[in-house]
Amino acid sequence: MRCVFAKTLFDGYKYVKNVYVVFEGERIIRISDKPEGEIIGEGFVAPAFIDSHSHIGMSRHGEPSTEGEVNEQADIFLPDLDPLDSVYFDDKYFRDATEFGVLYSCIVPGSGNLISGKAVVIRNFARDRSEAPIRYIGYKMALGYNPRSTYLVWRGKRFFTRMGVYAFLHRKFHEVIKKKMKIEWRIRQRERMLRRRMEKGIISKEEFEEEMKEFKEVLMMEFTPVDRAILEILDKKKRVKVHVHKEDDVVFLVEIMRKYNLVGMAEHVEDVHRLEVFELLRDNNIPVVYGPIDSYAYKTELKHESYKNVKLLIQSKVKFSLMTDHPVVLARNLMLGLRYFLMYGLDEEKALAIITRNAAEILGVDDLLGTVEPGKLASLIVWDRNPFYLGAKPRLVIGEGKILHRWEEE
Repeated sequence: MRCVFAKTLFDGYKYVKNVYVVFEGERIIRISDKPEGEIIGEGFVAPAFIDSHSHIGMSRHGEPSTEGEVNEQADIFLPDLDPLDSVYFDDKYFRDATEFGVLYSCIVPGSGNLISGKAVVIRNFARDRSEAPIRYIGYKMALGYNPRSTYLVWRGKRFFTRMGVYAFLHRKFHEVIKKKMKIEWRIRQRERMLRRRMEKGIISKEEFEEEMKEFKEVLMMEFTPVDRAILEILDKKKRVKVHVHKEDDVVFLVEIMRKYNLVGMAEHVEDVHRLEVFELLRDNNIPVVYGPIDSYAYKTELKHESYKNVKLLIQSKVKFSLMTDHPVVLARNLMLGLRYFLMYGLDEEKALAIITRNAAEILGVDDLLGTVEPGKLASLIVWDRNPFYLGAKPRLVIGEGKILHRWEEE
């Protein structure tokens, strides 16, 4: 059993003074007013930071862009791709992120395809892919300019306009829904036939159940990996993380979320510059993964991008977290984006919640991460002072009960 002394503890909700965070193995045991076991550090203690949208390990430190693996160009629907397959954990930026307390990232493929692959929350301090995954949470989708910008260069069936891309999305969803309905009809027919045989005593209940199980397994083979991924989206088993910037594309996102009863989040939304658009997302229970703040506005979709839009984001009361979109903004700089939220009136506790509790809740990993409380993973940052002081540094970084970094060892 070990503990850290928190002169100030940010527990994910509020500041608490002069307490001990006690942990054993990888889990937090309790918050105590007395030390228990070995005291391994003291300072300002906070939960590990979570980068809600990143390409870390896919676009790597010191490598030419031709070796990057963020976007697969083979087709416009590739939901079965796993971004973890394109990560190298010897990337220096993983170490940098860890040293600044950004211990977890939700990695996704790029936005050149309508559905480009899976979204997985990983440990930035993993030695390799076998240790990396926390949870697969859903799929990456993209609206707006990006999926249509690939028309002339990338392979597969593609469209030049947004109206073409969006029609294609509806067609694909309709195709999978139709196939699902046909298979469900065949299952019902087989079930009625076998139930009649069971009622006549021709087969037993156990034989009925075994035949139905085998029949369903055979029918499920008719779904391709792409179909099965889209089924997970349509059945709300997985979230969609939807790349979107412009306000009209945000409105389209709300429409498809309503039409297909999807669950997910709006990613980026940096061109949104009207309060009512953020409120539209709020009213439809669509959280925002905002950012990356401090990046260069390199395309028309970002002509309304401004740090001042943060004020509207706060005023709307939509639920939101923050991303770096690494390497657009380096993962280690995640916390620096919080300064704009302080400028526009958020107190320190609510600002820190953006990259801890809010991020964990939006990504669906709040049973493990985001707060400092019994049962959660013992992933903690021990700062030498209030982390909002520009010169503050993480004195000690703990990942799931293990010491990952001590500043004094530099």
